[in-house]
Amino acid sequence: MNISYNWLKQYVDFDLTPEELAAALTSIGLETGSVERVESIKGGLRGIVIGKVLTCVDHPDSDHLHITTVDLGDGKATQIVCGAPNVAAGQTVVVATVGTTLYDGDKEFNIKKSKIRGVESFGMICAEDEIGVGNSHAGIIVLADGSAEPGTPAARYYGLSDDYVLEVDLTPNRIDAASHYGVARDLSAWLCCHANLAELHKPSVEKFKVDEPETMGVIVEVEDNQGCPRYCGATILGVKVTESPQWLKDRLTAIGVRPINNVVDITNYVLHAFGQPMHCFDASKIADGTVVVRNCPAGTKFTTLDGVERTLTAEDLMICNGKEPMCIAGVFGGLDSGVTEDTVDVFLESAYFNPTRVRKTARRQGLNTDSSFRFERGVDPNGCMYALKLAALLVKELAGGEIVGKVFDVKAGEFPPFSVELSYEDINALIGKKIPEATVDSILKSLEIEIVAQNMGNLSLEVPTYRVDVKRPCDVIEDILRIYGYNNVEMPTEVHSSLSFKTITDVSDDLQRTISGQLTAEGFNEILNNSLTAEKYYAPLESYPATHCVKLLNPLSQDLNVMRQTLLFGGLETIMHNANRKMPDLLLYEFGNVYFFNPGVESSIEKPLAPYTEGARLALWLTGNARLGNWARPTEESTFFDLKAIVANVFARLGISSREVTLQPGKLDIFETSLSIDTRSGKHLGDMGIVKKSVAKECDVKQEVLYAELDWTALVKLAAGKKVTFAPLPRTMPVKRDLALLIDTSVTMEQVEQAVREAEKKLLKSVSLFDVYEGKNLPDGKKSYAIAMTIQDPEKTLQDKQIDQIMAKIIANLQKRVGAELR
Repeated sequence: MNISYNWLKQYVDFDLTPEELAAALTSIGLETGSVERVESIKGGLRGIVIGKVLTCVDHPDSDHLHITTVDLGDGKATQIVCGAPNVAAGQTVVVATVGTTLYDGDKEFNIKKSKIRGVESFGMICAEDEIGVGNSHAGIIVLADGSAEPGTPAARYYGLSDDYVLEVDLTPNRIDAASHYGVARDLSAWLCCHANLAELHKPSVEKFKVDEPETMGVIVEVEDNQGCPRYCGATILGVKVTESPQWLKDRLTAIGVRPINNVVDITNYVLHAFGQPMHCFDASKIADGTVVVRNCPAGTKFTTLDGVERTLTAEDLMICNGKEPMCIAGVFGGLDSGVTEDTVDVFLESAYFNPTRVRKTARRQGLNTDSSFRFERGVDPNGCMYALKLAALLVKELAGGEIVGKVFDVKAGEFPPFSVELSYEDINALIGKKIPEATVDSILKSLEIEIVAQNMGNLSLEVPTYRVDVKRPCDVIEDILRIYGYNNVEMPTEVHSSLSFKTITDVSDDLQRTISGQLTAEGFNEILNNSLTAEKYYAPLESYPATHCVKLLNPLSQDLNVMRQTLLFGGLETIMHNANRKMPDLLLYEFGNVYFFNPGVESSIEKPLAPYTEGARLALWLTGNARLGNWARPTEESTFFDLKAIVANVFARLGISSREVTLQPGKLDIFETSLSIDTRSGKHLGDMGIVKKSVAKECDVKQEVLYAELDWTALVKLAAGKKVTFAPLPRTMPVKRDLALLIDTSVTMEQVEQAVREAEKKLLKSVSLFDVYEGKNLPDGKKSYAIAMTIQDPEKTLQDKQIDQIMAKIIANLQKRVGAELR
């Protein structure tokens, strides 16, 4: 949300710089992301001054140019050649001096000393469009005689002042601060606590009155008072729709809102000034002169302001006339009911709509507007009439007209303040510091929270209705703390706690930090993706069927409508984002949870969430080049074996030996080829492989992606009882032996290694494959493996007889387990 520095000053007095203001707002929970300077006229009229034309004669070599001398307030007569037909001696004009930059859209024009038809010129006498104060180019600007002294900066003459826009990141609960006055309220409270007393200035609406009470205006009927607890409306006849005055356009453009016309701009102004969404109807288009707030039959067609025909449901609240719907209540206007240049009579609407109803309608229709953003979070029901009166007064001021007929205020009931009970002890206990009672009372007063009763340190409070997020004692205490200042609560010098044993959660956190450190040291970057994802990713998959997705009842969008079953797609989206920005070489990891719905499992009173399961995962992504080339070596792409080595390092760091796990061909349909990682007892630990091109394409990823997803919960349980131990280097020399084996093509290296390790468990240190051969000179269905083994006794040197015995056991077990023959 954008907040204008100058606009904010209209409601509260302060002398903070924009940067100091940003820091103050951030300290009270209105985090300010950026501060940008805004000029109402590009360039700020710098270098442009008021001048007095002293002389004006025709140019000797031109039938339309004039040679003038101009007093610029420096005591000299500056010569300027001018081509305007209306220039004359004695005029007060606007002059761009040498060195000034003028702007025409995105183009720049620098004023330089020049010669025009042989006559030197030291500046330019300007027209309105040339400096951005108007659109006329019929001639130069001629000011009233004596309106300004020569040398007066044009910026001062036109009353220009730089503005600054602060980008405030609102949390979802702080809808009360979604306006300039809402921010001013919080700022005033902070100033009262930390600086000088700062009163709020709220525009008065006392002058509001009905000009012609006997004239019939638009009639209001509310049929659904649950969907619309309050509806205010007023009719204004005889308005003139035209361009807004400059001050109003400046206010809106500063915060990024495009001015449309004076009437529509007023409704936008009130919205951003006080947070009350409004709508303005062309009264001539309200059939039967009646506005009816009701629901339409399901299937009713309605065309919104963006030209899209939408199908309504029976739950969508509509603003209708006597015949048809005109507007989706609190969300979006209709195509044919709004104000145009031909509008003469208008009907102003200021209402409070049920937040839940607005939110559901906006999601169903796929709409997100400034109005729905505020209504679905809860606007102040007691602010509707004030906003209506203010808007009506502004319409009369800027567009003329008369307020006629009855001013409607249809309410389902009253809207009392929220009652909260708490004590000073509660405040001190939750904050962790004793705050003086007088300070607490002062902060509450500045927050417009009324202390209606006080007894023995207990407070009875009434919270204004615009603070929809403050309904509990802890909410009030949080408000007190953010105004008092989080930084004013000192860190304790000692901690009072009791020692306890580590839970499985503590172990998991420790191991997660360990593995994070290892992966980061290996060049990986940690990512954190949304647990919500798009259902479309799972539609073509069998291993993660869409029917097993946990679906959201009211998703923000179709791209975030289910909870993820795998971390894969979040990582693919990250890869796409980086690859599109020329960063294709990536090593990524993420710790996160996955969620499943099991259709065959029924819930019960004892287990209401039985159909739903959740699990922790560690995911790894490798893509692009593993190592970039240079003069000494070529570029190397990431391969499956790089991924396999990374996974092996994770297992080793957790203390899980390769002897405890098996690798078998995987079956997940997200992979082109993959391996399933399991314990010897059959417990599944994860999968790794090459992601299918069709799966990667769903996220617009065109390069090959290697992916591993490990069951972190299972790994933690497996590693919980293990310790990584250290031993001194052996004093003896290792013995290396090679074997060339003829085996069936169906036999894997995993089976070969297992057979070797079974034969010698004590002295065998390593087994590796260094050659594979399939082809001629071998029997059908056979292949040749060449393996290398390292044997070592750390205490004594092995004798040939011992080595031969070990090799004999290994060969015998290979023959028994995998049918191997020596070549």
